Amino acid sequence: MWARSLRGRVTLIATAVAALVLIPVGVGAVLVTRSLVEAGVFEDTRDTAERIAYEMRSGALPLGASIPVPNPSVNLIQIIGPDGRILATSDAARTMPPLSDVRPTDDDRVISTTNCLPTECVHLSAVRVSKFADSPVVYAGRSTPDLLATRTFEVIVFAEIAVLIALTGWATWLVTGRALRPVATMRTELDAVHAGDLSSRVTQPPGTDEVAELARSVNSTLARLERSAAQQRQFASDASHELRTPIAGLRAQLESAQLYPDDTDIETLVRSALRDTDRLEAIITDLLLLARIGSRVDAASELVDLAELVRQELSVRSDKVPVHADLAEGVRVYGVRLQLARVLTNLLDNAQRHAEHFVQVTVAKEDRTKGDGTAVLSVENDGVEIAEEDRERIFERFTRLDAARSRDAGGTGLGLAIARDVAMAHRGQITVEDRPGGARFVLRLPAV
Repeated sequence: MWARSLRGRVTLIATAVAALVLIPVGVGAVLVTRSLVEAGVFEDTRDTAERIAYEMRSGALPLGASIPVPNPSVNLIQIIGPDGRILATSDAARTMPPLSDVRPTDDDRVISTTNCLPTECVHLSAVRVSKFADSPVVYAGRSTPDLLATRTFEVIVFAEIAVLIALTGWATWLVTGRALRPVATMRTELDAVHAGDLSSRVTQPPGTDEVAELARSVNSTLARLERSAAQQRQFASDASHELRTPIAGLRAQLESAQLYPDDTDIETLVRSALRDTDRLEAIITDLLLLARIGSRVDAASELVDLAELVRQELSVRSDKVPVHADLAEGVRVYGVRLQLARVLTNLLDNAQRHAEHFVQVTVAKEDRTKGDGTAVLSVENDGVEIAEEDRERIFERFTRLDAARSRDAGGTGLGLAIARDVAMAHRGQITVEDRPGGARFVLRLPAV
């Protein structure tokens, strides 16, 4: 059951890793500790045995006397002759049998070993007093320490390791649960989202970790879905509303010609029908473009030099109002060339419809303290100023502020809406800025 849960899998993995690390560490710690303790015991017994052997060789220790204990921890001392008879002993070993029957050789004068007597086990060292074959042997030892005699130390160490492994699993379970709590919240909130209402967003946890980035990505995806659904609804609404008028006019002209054929001027009828047909085609083309903007922008993206783009556009235009260009070189953006060219065309067409004496196109770059800066493309004219309260509304579809911006002035009413959507699809923005005695449209895009 745990394997089906990410929280359970992470906990099991963390517990297994802790076990794989702590168990070998515990085994190594036990072995090293036992080895160090045993080495210390044998060092003490060897030093005591060699000291007693030295005193015997120098005659300072008579046989038969009680052997003084130089190291209180090594209290079991016996001197045994070649026939196995105890020649001298310490007080603690007086009632004990020979501590060991191990006898050092000429090649190995000192032997450290363990031996279990009927009453206890001892750690001892055996040292020959002299090199002669009949040399007595000094045995110096002590009772085996509890650390070496029992398994209590191992039990304590591995009990602590078991507790640490359990604590690792418990802590991982708690931490993973806390980390995944926002994911569970997002899942619940996503389950509540339905196609009829895509305005809901998941709760975004604070910070910049992976869960927060996931929440941001989910919200970004929901925003794109909402925008796509809104575009589809807007397309249907615009098509049904804006196409109705030219279609109705075209139908009325054709029905009138059918009813009164003798009173109909065919040339005038055809000219009027073609004009309405051209308007229908322009509206449909712009609506389809609006529906496509933002979908798979990166598929056709390329590096675009804005100054070069402006020069190419101006070279193929025949405008009634002269256009002045102030183009900074090397201002580049990453985007869809045809869509950016359409934005420039729409801004120039809008400026030409309302300019009185000139149109100004400027390409520049705004530096930032961090990053590559912002590419700025502005188009301004000396026509009618745009009131501050209308500067957002003019980017809505089919918005016309006054009679000067009517159908008769040209255009479909979608040019600025297309420009705004293209800017947003390229991670930029388009705004109207102050210009005394005219209008100034500014497109800002991330520079490369």
